[in-house]
Amino acid sequence: MAAKTDSFSSSHRRKEILRVVLAISLIIVGITHFIRPEQYARIVPPELPYPVGLVYISGFFEILGGIGLLIPVISVAAAWGIIALFIAVFPANINQALHSIPIDGIPHHPLLYWVRLPFQAVLIAWAWWYTRHPEEQPGTPDVMATIESQLNH
Repeated sequence: MAAKTDSFSSSHRRKEILRVVLAISLIIVGITHFIRPEQYARIVPPELPYPVGLVYISGFFEILGGIGLLIPVISVAAAWGIIALFIAVFPANINQALHSIPIDGIPHHPLLYWVRLPFQAVLIAWAWWYTRHPEEQPGTPDVMATIESQLNH
């Protein structure tokens, strides 16, 4: 029994470390959307209006999703939002691959742009992982107890 508990604890710890990695990555990438919006605007498909505005919107939601992923009571909703965001920006990734559009600071190699496309599914799966078993997330029992206490008064 102890081995099973240790395995769960180790797996849970790994999941939480990866949650922080994903959250921080999203926040950093989101911030770069505000620092260098013209870089991201290059890959927005030309059919979409206001590319810089779309870059700001996606950057805002990346930051918001990253922060939300770290807050137990809203992390599941944040994870679903991140999934929606990854799907929403996929046309820009396709546009970048089709037209080999470079972004400063990222190695320019057309093959990398094509490899990035299926990696989007990995990112979606990673975010989806945090929609599962929200009751096991750190802080959730405390938050739920506080909510129940408030509802009972």
